Amino acid sequence: MKKPIGIFDSGVGGLSILNRLKELLPNESFVYLADNINCPYGNKSKKEIIFFSLKNTSKLIELNCKIIIVACNTATTNAIQKIRERVSVPVIGIEPGIKPAINYTKTKNIGVLATEKTLSSKLFLETSKENKTHNIKIHEQIGYELVNAIEKRSFSRSELFSILKSYLTPMINKNIDCLVLGCTHYNFIIDIIEEILPKNIILIDTITPVIKHIKNTLISNEIINNSNSKSYIHIFYNNNPLPKEYMKKDYVLNYLKF
Repeated sequence: MKKPIGIFDSGVGGLSILNRLKELLPNESFVYLADNINCPYGNKSKKEIIFFSLKNTSKLIELNCKIIIVACNTATTNAIQKIRERVSVPVIGIEPGIKPAINYTKTKNIGVLATEKTLSSKLFLETSKENKTHNIKIHEQIGYELVNAIEKRSFSRSELFSILKSYLTPMINKNIDCLVLGCTHYNFIIDIIEEILPKNIILIDTITPVIKHIKNTLISNEIINNSNSKSYIHIFYNNNPLPKEYMKKDYVLNYLKF
């Protein structure tokens, strides 16, 4: 099926998913919505997050997308059920890797860096409760202002290093041996995070399982594009232009009111 794959996020975070998907699915076309007029979602109310998510989904359906990827942890944990109730195409979200972290940990201490609304969401709390055994502790840290900093490139590398160090050090001191990144934006600062983390602490890969799930869903629903016809990647934003450093050269970037 030659219809595009639809993806949305509050800004550039989901581009980390799109970049990997393009490598895995070179025949596919993509439409990406960056709802950066409402970015960040992490400090919005649940009602607002659901409204924005349904608005974005409606636009992707209008643009003839065959599957919806909610490339935002905050939107996934707060709105994905509502989205699935509204559309007939497959909908796949991005969730923090709590289960793989629990399966990995040896120290029985897990760190999670995420937005406020992801950590307080019903889905996140239920996922943690369902998978957490009585002797495993999950140490949560809200990534205050990190999304804005990444979107606007408003902090230098050294400033980001200092902010991240203040967030990660308390979890490191709690003897975590793995860290879950609960926001797709954070994938763009992994190099700084890895510089701060001791070598014995690993980052849980939350992207690879998701993109594999997306490919499997395309195959099982018989909507994967097996043709060699020319594909495209259209990136739309509704506020300020997105920083081109976060995307590949063949992406077509345009303003769209949605």
